[in-house]
Amino acid sequence: MATSENVVVLGASPDKDRYSNKAMHLLGVHGHRVILVSPLYTEIEGQPVLKDLGSVQGPVDTLTLYLSPKRLLPIADDIVRLKPGRVIFNPGTETAELQARLDAAGIPWLEACTLVMLRTGQY
Repeated sequence: MATSENVVVLGASPDKDRYSNKAMHLLGVHGHRVILVSPLYTEIEGQPVLKDLGSVQGPVDTLTLYLSPKRLLPIADDIVRLKPGRVIFNPGTETAELQARLDAAGIPWLEACTLVMLRTGQY
């Protein structure tokens, strides 16, 4: 098992068919501290959900994205201010504009699937 990290799931959902929900569970199974962020919910399956990235306390090792580029771009400043150790652009979240902003801020990012990374030991 990898070292435990603080992982923010941006776009958390209570829908068990959503990849963000599956990631939330699998990250927990792998021993990570999962921080859920979504303006739509206050809790998911008994876990508190933060309204926005500005509410996240403490260091963030990984920010894993589950929002469309259209929803990510308006919060690009918040993402950069969070200063995560890395950002994972899950399939469908990729945006060159945000990636360029992360590059300029010295924040590493990758286009990958959090679920696949966890299941294959690449996380």
